[in-house]
Amino acid sequence: MQLTANGISLEVEDHGSKSDPALLLIMGFSGQLSLWPDTFVDGLVESGFRVIRFDNRDIGLSHKLHGVKAPHPIWQLLVKRFFPRRQMAPYRLTDMAADAVGVLDALEIERAHVLGVSMGGMISQILAAEYPDRVLSLMPVMTSTNAPGLPGPDGDVRKALIKAARNRPETADEAMAAGMRFFTAIGSPGGEERHAEIEELIRKNVERSFYPEGPSRQMAAIIDTGNLRPWAARVQADTLVIHGADDPLIPYACGEDVAANIGGARFELIDGMGHDLPQIKHAELTDMVVKHCLGG
Repeated sequence: MQLTANGISLEVEDHGSKSDPALLLIMGFSGQLSLWPDTFVDGLVESGFRVIRFDNRDIGLSHKLHGVKAPHPIWQLLVKRFFPRRQMAPYRLTDMAADAVGVLDALEIERAHVLGVSMGGMISQILAAEYPDRVLSLMPVMTSTNAPGLPGPDGDVRKALIKAARNRPETADEAMAAGMRFFTAIGSPGGEERHAEIEELIRKNVERSFYPEGPSRQMAAIIDTGNLRPWAARVQADTLVIHGADDPLIPYACGEDVAANIGGARFELIDGMGHDLPQIKHAELTDMVVKHCLGG
C-alpha cells in the first residue's frame, strides 16, 4: 500500500496483528522491501510481532527523484575529505530516517522495535538518536558508523559497489546480470544452492521494479552523511548489533565499532554469514531478534 510519509509517497507492507508489538524493518542500499525474505518476515510474525517493511525513497515502488543527478562517488569522497560540511547529495540519511518515522506516523504506531540492515542499519542509528521516544529497541545488522579509519571492502568488492552505484542497465536482463554479479560478490558462501537462492531473489526484485537511477542517489546520501559516531553515541535504546563473520563488503570490525559507540550495546557475530540474509541463517537471526525484543 502507498502511504504519505515525511511528505513523500512510500510503498509499505504491514504484516501481522495490529495489537502485537511493532517491528520496523529498514532495508539497505539499492534494496527493495522484497529483499526481506518472506520466511524471515513470517517467522517474526509467528513469534508475535507486527512487522512493517517498506521501500526506501528512490527504490522499488516508493517516491523517486526522477532526473536529479548525484555526484560521482569518487569525486564526492574527494571533495568531502576537504569540505566535510558541504552537501553534495540530493538528500542525506537523516532524511531517510525521517521517512521511516513518517511510516510509523502514517500507521499510527507510537513506538517500534527497529531493525536495519547495511544502509538501513545506518539509518536506524540516526533514527534512534534523533527520535528516541519512537524506538523500543534497536538492531543494526551488517552495518557501520562509517567512521574514518575503519576497514573497508577489498579492492574487487569496492569496485563492484561503486559500479553498482553508477550502473545504468538498460534492460531487465542487464539488471539481472548486474544484480547477480554484485550479490554473488558480497553474499554468504554456499555454492550452487546459494546461487539459485540469489538468482530467485534478484529476479523477483527486477520484475517488481526496474529503476537504475535510484542507487546513485542513495550512495550519495551515505557519503554525504559521513561519520555516524555522533549519532551512535546518542542512542539510548537497548541495542543488539548483529554482523556476519564472512561479510566481504562491511567487515565485522565495523559492526564492533557500532556496538562500541552505543552505550550498553551487545554484539553478536554469525559464522557463515556474508552481506545478506541467507535462508540457512533465518532461524538463528529470528531467534536473536525475538529474544532481544523481549528483553532476553
